[in-house]
Amino acid sequence: MKIQPDRIDTLAIQAHGPGWLHAGGQRYEHSVVIAASGVLRAWDCARFEALTVEHFAQLAELAPEVVLFGSGPRLRFVPPALLRPLIERGIGVETMDTMAAARTYNILAGEGRRVVAALLIEPGHG
Repeated sequence: MKIQPDRIDTLAIQAHGPGWLHAGGQRYEHSVVIAASGVLRAWDCARFEALTVEHFAQLAELAPEVVLFGSGPRLRFVPPALLRPLIERGIGVETMDTMAAARTYNILAGEGRRVVAALLIEPGHG
């Protein structure tokens, strides 16, 4: 009887700290989008106050089952109007600080979930 699941190879966050994370063999000190499907790219948003509906529309296009939004060094909730592209597609959104979102992403990706993490890394918060 097999007790442990098959290993699921996904793109993982290897390390993180205030103002940075390490994924895909590279250190990032700017906001990123990372998806279990293998997407890892810069997210063009340097500050929480600069978020727009377009930032979340980009995430919806990846068609995840859930988006983990890392709001920076502290928990901050996005106005619901900005989340409309995700809500309209029935995509779940969980908001937490960026370090918690990075940890949660690794757990869900390791379980084989279709998860995307949008991790806000603000300059000067490291």
